Amino acid sequence: MKREVIQGKKKRSNTGRTSIICMALFLMMVLSVQMFRLYQKDQQYVQQIEALNQQVQEQEEKKAELMEYEGYINTPEYVESTAQEKLGLVHENEIIFREKK
Repeated sequence: MKREVIQGKKKRSNTGRTSIICMALFLMMVLSVQMFRLYQKDQQYVQQIEALNQQVQEQEEKKAELMEYEGYINTPEYVESTAQEKLGLVHENEIIFREKK
């Protein structure tokens, strides 16, 4: 009789161990899938950061160009060339040649 009782306990404990192992394997599988998804999201964020850094660099270059252009606009040479082009400014010693139509 004692052997039957002992064997019954072993069957129960083996079933319990098996179910615990199955649950642990299932949890490990779920965690692995979630870890893979998080890795993919991380890679997307890294690419997005690189793209944004490139945009920042391009905007910094554009800013430098605009600052240089602003400096040029404030010079007397720019004012004079604009007046010559748009308003037809002529200096006293200049001769203008026009083409006949």
